[in-house]
Amino acid sequence: MSRATIFPVLAAAAAAALAACTPTLGPSPPSGYGPSSGSAFRAADFAWSTESGRGGISGQVAFHQGKTRYSCAHATVILTPETPWTRRRMKILYGSTESAAEPAEAVRARTPSAPSGDYSAFVRRTTCDGSSRFTFGGLPDGAWYAITIAKPPGGGEGLALMKRVTTTAGKMTPLAF
Repeated sequence: MSRATIFPVLAAAAAAALAACTPTLGPSPPSGYGPSSGSAFRAADFAWSTESGRGGISGQVAFHQGKTRYSCAHATVILTPETPWTRRRMKILYGSTESAAEPAEAVRARTPSAPSGDYSAFVRRTTCDGSSRFTFGGLPDGAWYAITIAKPPGGGEGLALMKRVTTTAGKMTPLAF
């Protein structure tokens, strides 16, 4: 093959290889709510999550660390919409954008280095029942971060549990920590 023939073939192969590396982050927010570039806090990136939806999350904490069982009984569970800003924040606080179980004190210690922004208006809250179960309803389709503090029933250091969950097609999505 000549150089003129090889170059287009190599360029196409390189483009295909780069496309294979593109991460998939779940469904995009509904149209009209495109993510911003970078990871700066922008309230507009959260707007999709304020819509009413038919989806929901049915969750349970059944977390064990060795023989120690953890419970979120009567603890708050928060649900934060996924945006470029929250992905960066989860990576800094939990070391992951998918799921984590970290000592609560370690997460609190990392908070000053996480990106700041007032996203409280976009956070949904509920409480775990006595059996460590919780539910969120009326959610639009999209990706979310569920977060709670779980403790051993006899007391002890709490763990901050975080898990990414996607709601789709107006269904109740199961979530287990």
